[in-house]
Amino acid sequence: MKIDQKTVKNIAHLARLELSEQEEVKMVEDLSKILNWMDQLKELDTTNVEPLTHMSEEVNVFREDVAKNELSREKGLKNAPSQNGEYFQVPKVIE
Repeated sequence: MKIDQKTVKNIAHLARLELSEQEEVKMVEDLSKILNWMDQLKELDTTNVEPLTHMSEEVNVFREDVAKNELSREKGLKNAPSQNGEYFQVPKVIE
């Protein structure tokens, strides 16, 4: 696929981007390089290659999700602009 300045202008319009003349020229070059690289990838024989779901075999190790009450009510309400001892008080927004 050939990328020209008209195509870049159309893509920029669809993406709601405002590109200067120099940026459009640079974008034509960059998109052409990307498409040329994709054409090179098409030449590779991938018949015996299984698709990847992840780029590495690494597995994230997360801590166990245990609910804890680490903040007491008094500490939580300490810096509240308005509170009644048990809850935050906020201005009424629904009539």
